[in-house]
Amino acid sequence: MRTHEGEPVEHVRDLPAPKASRRALLRGGVTLGAAAAGLAAAAPSSFGTGSGRARRASSAPDGYPPTYWTPADTANYTVSERPSSYPVQFVVVHVAQETYDDTIRLFQDPAHKASTHYVVRSADGHIGQCVRERDIAWHAGNWNYNTRSIGIEHEGWVDQPRYFTDAMYRSSAALTAAVCDRYGLPKDRDHIIGHSEVPGADHTDPGRYWDWTLYLRLVNGV
Repeated sequence: MRTHEGEPVEHVRDLPAPKASRRALLRGGVTLGAAAAGLAAAAPSSFGTGSGRARRASSAPDGYPPTYWTPADTANYTVSERPSSYPVQFVVVHVAQETYDDTIRLFQDPAHKASTHYVVRSADGHIGQCVRERDIAWHAGNWNYNTRSIGIEHEGWVDQPRYFTDAMYRSSAALTAAVCDRYGLPKDRDHIIGHSEVPGADHTDPGRYWDWTLYLRLVNGV
């Protein structure tokens, strides 16, 4: 993986918050306020353990690798019966422009109108599942691609490669490999794409610091 500009993994939790967030602009004036405070107890802590953690893998709907069920609000995705309703043909890689906890809270806010199937945490590779794979998450900015893809969000910012830890890459790659195996997808860049590569996308994630060479090697078990 990348050297993360010389930063050890454990320093990720001490990173200063960026001044502005592209994702924050997409909130369209949505204020988390009391709603976010009310969700905080249900959302998993960034690095804690115990009662603040989401339910373990046995409660998550979509098998291997272990994930934690942190469901998005039903206003933020479309109920479906994939792959019978739509074939799954892509994995779309995102970077959230947010922390893990704030990403989960946004997906649980009915006014947000966006979600991904999974969110991967930077420090330890913890995976939250927000939408069942059979359902259509609203993540690609392109309905055709939404219907035919699994979206994986990653904690961090596109211009802060220190968030792209070894734990995140390995956990996300194991997830992507499992998705490809479930739907018979080739593990290549034609089927594992960045948000910026979705036709019509106005997003830049995962950005120039995302190590695609490493990621594809991990997905393919090399």
